[in-house]
Amino acid sequence: MLIRPVEERDLDQLHELAQLTKYGLTTLPKDRAVFEKRVRQSLRAFEDLNDADPQGQLYLFVMEDTSLHKVVGTCGIVSKVGGFKPFYAFRLETEIQESKTLGSKHQHRVLHLFKNHDGPTEIGSLFLHPDFRGGGNGRVLSLSRFLFIAEYPKLFEQEVIAEMRGVVDEAGHSPFWEALGVHFFGIDFPNADMLSLINKDFIEELIPRHPVYLDLLSPEAQASVAEVHPNTVPARRLLESEGFAYHDMVDIFEAGPVLHCPQDEIRTVKQSRVLTVVSIVSSLEKDALMAVVSAKDGYFRTSGGKISETRDGLVLESQLAEDLKVSVGQSVRFAPLKAAH
Repeated sequence: MLIRPVEERDLDQLHELAQLTKYGLTTLPKDRAVFEKRVRQSLRAFEDLNDADPQGQLYLFVMEDTSLHKVVGTCGIVSKVGGFKPFYAFRLETEIQESKTLGSKHQHRVLHLFKNHDGPTEIGSLFLHPDFRGGGNGRVLSLSRFLFIAEYPKLFEQEVIAEMRGVVDEAGHSPFWEALGVHFFGIDFPNADMLSLINKDFIEELIPRHPVYLDLLSPEAQASVAEVHPNTVPARRLLESEGFAYHDMVDIFEAGPVLHCPQDEIRTVKQSRVLTVVSIVSSLEKDALMAVVSAKDGYFRTSGGKISETRDGLVLESQLAEDLKVSVGQSVRFAPLKAAH
């Protein structure tokens, strides 16, 4: 399995992959024209990786089964959200009201609209074909983004966020949206979700401008706030093991949690190192380190496999070296696949 920057030749397979996604995954749109625009945007971003400041560039990656020449997954990074069109979220706060007259005290959860024109870096677009889930593929795909950030830290903001998919069912029903958003926007959740990818003007025009008391929403909507879609639970756990945490920010549409982590505190970024390949062998011992590894020859590509560190450098298994197209004498960046307990 090889993770590399998206190329134009991937469009047909990516379009097929997008048809497998469910509601709430706006970063992998089913509309081919929208997807083509995003791929072209990514191609431009990868053209200059040396001096670019974070200005909203989109870096899209694909996971390819090299034996089948098949694109089986994708992930991405937006260097900076906000800007001319702000980044929107709800900030969840607790408000306590007390009445001496009645001798009562009440605690309320309140949503406050948050707008950021100078926003953080955002990771997203993570999707893996159902037939290729398991065996560590999802972990390697997710962590590949952090090796890219470690390799090109100046391309990204110091704060990194991940908007996790909230509670949305198979039919596109979001309890939070139906209790709140539909009354202000007048369209269903899937349409609002897709429109936000194309043009965010309608958000500024119609979003509620005053605090929202969760007590006024349905019990189902209240229970969904800051919760994730069942299929997103593993992705959330992985990000939390990397240092990401929830800090009372939720998505404005389906109230999925927004996770945060400083760039240099992301486990893979912090633990990644660069060493020279000194040997390539057919196989390593079972107790060899499982790692995510990227080539450092100017064309970013990542894979996962066994490595062994010696005094002189790294020993790679031949399959990993072949996938990365690296040979003895070349440098690679690597990090353990999992945090040490």
